[in-house]
Amino acid sequence: MPSYDSEFKSVLSKVRSHERWFSESLPMIASENLASEPVRRVLSSDLGHRYAEGWPGERVYAGCRYIDQIELQAIALGKKLFRAEHIDVRPVSGVVANLAVYAACTNPGDTMMALSIPNGGHISHGKKDFGGSAGAVHGLEVSYFAFDKEAMNIDVDETKKRIAALPSLKLAMFGCSLFLFPHPIKELEQAIHDKGGVICYDAAHVAGLVAGGQFQDPLREGAQVMTFSTHKVLFGPQGGAIASNAELAEPLKKAVFPGMTSNHHLNNVAAKAMVFAEFLQFGHRYAKDVVANAQTLAGRLAELGEKVLGEKNGYTKSHQVVLDITRYSDGGAIEKLLEDQNVICNREPIPGDLQAGRHYTNPGGIRLGVAELTRLGMGRSEMKEIAGIVRLALGGTKKREVTLRIKELRKGFQKVKYSFRDSPAYSFG
Repeated sequence: MPSYDSEFKSVLSKVRSHERWFSESLPMIASENLASEPVRRVLSSDLGHRYAEGWPGERVYAGCRYIDQIELQAIALGKKLFRAEHIDVRPVSGVVANLAVYAACTNPGDTMMALSIPNGGHISHGKKDFGGSAGAVHGLEVSYFAFDKEAMNIDVDETKKRIAALPSLKLAMFGCSLFLFPHPIKELEQAIHDKGGVICYDAAHVAGLVAGGQFQDPLREGAQVMTFSTHKVLFGPQGGAIASNAELAEPLKKAVFPGMTSNHHLNNVAAKAMVFAEFLQFGHRYAKDVVANAQTLAGRLAELGEKVLGEKNGYTKSHQVVLDITRYSDGGAIEKLLEDQNVICNREPIPGDLQAGRHYTNPGGIRLGVAELTRLGMGRSEMKEIAGIVRLALGGTKKREVTLRIKELRKGFQKVKYSFRDSPAYSFG
C-alpha cells in the first residue's frame, strides 16, 4: 500500500509558507480579517465534528446540551450588538443568508432591486444571465438601483422613478461589495413600501462598522432585515448571520433550516459568540479606527497623484479605498503586479467598465481594505507609509525596495489587537 505521508507533510509545509508570506506582506483584501487566537482555538475544537440541525431546543440530533447553550448565547449577544429583535447565527456564509431572505420574502419570478455588479453590487444580488444567486438560484427578476458615479452611491431621485415604473417590487436589497458610503434607505423607504417591497440590507462588508456605530444603522433606518458576514470588518470566523424584526423571525428561521442549511458548523457558532463579545467590548474603538485609517490612506494616495474614487464625498466612510488604475493597466494585471511585491489586494469593477469594454477579469479598478491592518494595530502614520508603498509598487520597477519596506513595517505589527488579550496573528506551528 502506498504511503501518503509526504503529501500530508507537504500540505503542512505550504500552510506554514502561507503564514510566513502574509507576516511579511500588506494584507489589504477588504473582505478579509484576522480572528484572535482564542477564537481560532474554538474553531479547531470538537464542536467542528458535531451535528445539530434545527433551532436550539428543537434539534434533530442528540448531544446538543452545550451546543444549545452556546448558540443561545450567540443569539443573545448578537441581538445586543445589533439591537435586533431576531438573530439567526446558523447561515454558513453571507450568500446563504441572502438566499434565506429570498426564500422567506419572495417567490421565483418576483422582482428584486439591487445595485448592478459594475456599480458595486454583489454576485449574490445578480441576474440569472450573469450567474447571480438571486436570479440563477432563486429565479428572481433583478432590476437595478440608479447609480451616481460621482457620488459613488445610489441616485435617489432616479431610483424613485425606476421603482414607480415597476409593476411590482417584492424586495429591495441595499448593500454591496464596493461599499464606500452609507446607502439612502430612509430616502427610498416609502417608495419601496408603496410597492409592497421588503427592505433588506446586505451588511456583509460593513457589519462591524454598523455594530461599532460608525457607518449607518439599517434596522433603525427602514430595513426590516439585515444579512451579514461574520468576518470582514466584523473580525470573526468566515460565516453568515441574519438580523431582523420579530415579524420576519419565523419565515427566516424556516428558510435557514430546512431551507438553506442542514448542519450549520457548530465550531463557527461558538466562534461567532466570542467575536460578538469581543465587538461589544472593543468594537466602537476598532470601527472608529478603521474608518480613520481608510480616510487617511485615501487622502494620502490622492495627494500622491492617484485617482481615488469617491472624491466628491471624501473618498470613503468605510474600510474600503478604491483606485481607478486605468492609466497603468487593467485591474487584473495590477492585482498581480502588487501581489508580486507583497501588497495583497483585489481587482475591482468600477463604474464605466462596461462602456469601456472592460470585463471583471480586467476591470478598471483595485480595492484596498484596511480592516486587517487596523486589527494588527496600525494607525494613521502607518497608513501614510502604506500609501507611499502602494504608489511605489504601482510603478512596478522597485520590487526589492517595496518588499523591504513592507517587511520592516510589519516587524512591529504581528499581533491581533482589539481583543481581551493580544495574540499572535500567525501561530501555525
